[in-house]
Amino acid sequence: MGSCLSSESRSPHPSSPASANRKRKNSKRKTGSRNSSFDYHKEELLHRIPGRMFLNGSSEVASLFSQQGKKGTNQDAMIVWENFGSREDTVFCGVFDGHGPYGHMVAKRVRDALPLKLSTHWEVNIKSEDVLREISLKTGTSLYPEDASLISAEASRVSIDVEETEKHSEVFQTLKESFLKAYKVMDRELRSYTNVDCFCSGTTAVTLVKQGKNLVIGNVGDSRAVLGTRGEDDILTAVQLTVDLKPNVPAEAERIRKCKGRVFSLHDEPDVARVWMPNSDSPGLAMARAFGDFCLKDFGVISVPEISYRRLSEKDEFIVLATDGIWDVLSNDEVVKIVASASSRSSVARSLVETAVRAWRITYPTSKVDDCAVVCLFLDSNSNTFSTASSTEANNKTFVSMEMTEVSNDMDGAHSPPALNRSCTVRECEEVSAGSKEEASEQDELLLKTGKEWSPLDGVSRVTQ
Repeated sequence: MGSCLSSESRSPHPSSPASANRKRKNSKRKTGSRNSSFDYHKEELLHRIPGRMFLNGSSEVASLFSQQGKKGTNQDAMIVWENFGSREDTVFCGVFDGHGPYGHMVAKRVRDALPLKLSTHWEVNIKSEDVLREISLKTGTSLYPEDASLISAEASRVSIDVEETEKHSEVFQTLKESFLKAYKVMDRELRSYTNVDCFCSGTTAVTLVKQGKNLVIGNVGDSRAVLGTRGEDDILTAVQLTVDLKPNVPAEAERIRKCKGRVFSLHDEPDVARVWMPNSDSPGLAMARAFGDFCLKDFGVISVPEISYRRLSEKDEFIVLATDGIWDVLSNDEVVKIVASASSRSSVARSLVETAVRAWRITYPTSKVDDCAVVCLFLDSNSNTFSTASSTEANNKTFVSMEMTEVSNDMDGAHSPPALNRSCTVRECEEVSAGSKEEASEQDELLLKTGKEWSPLDGVSRVTQ
């Protein structure tokens, strides 16, 4: 949905000193040559990795579908990466909702780069953990001192249970640190890009790593993750795994105001809190955390993800990651019921998007339908053996080569992609990108209704923007 109200490009005027300095700096680079070929080669390597899906489709483990709305270029992106980090029991998933004039470019850039950064930092952290573990074994100290009271309190348990508890804690701590580092590096790199103007453009990101029964989620923005699980009565229920990080969340609003940012709603949309600069009624960002949006990074908007952990059980059946084009018109319970009633796993994501599109037309007949992107991860795949994810030596070499590239970039500083002239022209609402049109399927099913009220998390509401 429209996350930014400002139609003003934050680029300096062509005759300004800042613009002149940028031209002088860029003139020193031969843009479009080495960097361009490097990015193209990197993109080709990514697209050739088996088990990495970013277009509409499905596999044994997941279903993906995205559809352009009626506002212009589809700014949503998505990804499922099986055998993530060359680990057969691991999968990475994410959805990204871009906003602003270059939101579609930011969303795709984060989709492609963030998983590589996460994998790189995860591998480094695992090696560091191994060194620390070796030291702790020699000295008799705990790897995580904060866990000592937990383990001592459970001293009566069988030793194997204590080992499992420590193992789960280590997995979470390692991945948590990796998520935080990867998100930080990703946002820093976006600031340095010359061909993607991220000053008033950005993207949300709700991402997860599932390794065996361990689930770690990182979230910025207002995209959402929902779990479909069986309760004690064996009834399928929805469990919201993330909080919509919007300016109406008290803690988020407090941080923004402490940084001199302003939070208020417009008269014609009193339920939509937006973030504004201290002395300017722009850009009106409808989320409190995001990648990019550097015009607001000094005023309380951050890219630090909220990290959560869950130990999955046999009662957990699937996880839905989706952008707000879905959640603005469908409740958590409705989404879970649609997934459960789908004719096949391969059609789950498409069914969700098509139902949401019909709901938009019924609920908001005078509003433009928003872009929608859905990833549905199935949790009961046979022994985590995924049909599309190959673990051959060749595939591992491809992934390792990408990781080595990321290590080099992080050490030397973010590389600058080929330059694109900054322009004061922004995307109009009616603009449609010729390369991103998707044919809408026939809407021949009735809109599913549960008849139940949706109770959002405390301090969080989902409204039309």
